[in-house]
Amino acid sequence: MKKSSEPLHDWHIRPAQPSDAGPICRMIAELAEFEHLTHLMEVTPETLASHLFGATPAAEALVAENRTRDVLIGYALFFPTFSTFLGRPGLWLEDLYISPEYRARGIGRALLTAYIKLAQDRGCGRCEWSVLDWNKTAMALYRASGAEILSEWRIVRMDSEGMGRYLEGKS
Repeated sequence: MKKSSEPLHDWHIRPAQPSDAGPICRMIAELAEFEHLTHLMEVTPETLASHLFGATPAAEALVAENRTRDVLIGYALFFPTFSTFLGRPGLWLEDLYISPEYRARGIGRALLTAYIKLAQDRGCGRCEWSVLDWNKTAMALYRASGAEILSEWRIVRMDSEGMGRYLEGKS
């Protein structure tokens, strides 16, 4: 998608609200396509809303909104972690996404800044996130912001089927 030539002056960042679940889900689908991972996408606006705004929220989100067009143009979705070594909480950034036509306007940096400020305000000892090794643009943004990309750590994952097999003693 091409970058919009429309000037964008009237945008802001705010906490997500329940009515944002559909637009955030749309952007998650865009992110999955960008990352070539659409085959993994199962989220719906309803499940996302229940996990962001239900009785026991599992995550939170900040959104970037174009006030002129009344449309969401980006989001940062994150959840709490805890470091036993630091003895302090942290925040894990699951997604940082800007719709393609709104990139290169400082919106990604502004969302990252808002996320880091929120973590600092909450007394977090660190912020963490992952980045695909081919996403050089994102890595450049993260390095420029002072983040360190750790080469010695690997993500370990067990999906719901794997959890079931493990708990049944079949792994």
